[in-house]
Amino acid sequence: MKYSYEFKKECVESYREGKWPDTPEGVEEKNFHDSIRKWFRLEEVHGPEILKHGNNINWTPDEKLEIVSKVIAGKSIKSTAIENGINEGQLYSWVNNYKIYGYNGLVNKKKGRKSKNTTMKKTNIHKPKELNESEREELIRLRAENEYIKAENEIIKKEIALREKRYAAQLKAKKQRLSNNSKTKDTN
Repeated sequence: MKYSYEFKKECVESYREGKWPDTPEGVEEKNFHDSIRKWFRLEEVHGPEILKHGNNINWTPDEKLEIVSKVIAGKSIKSTAIENGINEGQLYSWVNNYKIYGYNGLVNKKKGRKSKNTTMKKTNIHKPKELNESEREELIRLRAENEYIKAENEIIKKEIALREKRYAAQLKAKKQRLSNNSKTKDTN
């Protein structure tokens, strides 16, 4: 059952005063009290805004990994979820995906049905994709590595050219010696 922000605030206020609000019909009292305790803890850590609907945060895979690693290190899912202001079920799902797929299990996947007509896809040729910090660092590292390899290749090419030049000079000198030797033999 979804409760309004105002209702949650009233329940938390009553709980703070040491009273339990009336349990709504069709809801088990124990479950309702557990929810109020959770709302109270969430509000203590994150403020009253956390009780509003639509507080969905788009977590990056790195942020998810940081939270999941706390759970794997032994911290409880419940306390970690409250500390980070996320649903316990969502955190359980992240932990499960991480255990099965590793880091790739934490990457956000596109939702919805795949398009049937792939030839009509729109492509943004004019707008390059924004890079995040780790991608930008990797790009810089790869560019530097590329420059190093290019310089290394140039050195190797120059060494090969020098060897070929020396070898050609040696062959020329050998031919001249042979021709000089044959001339001296002819004159004898």
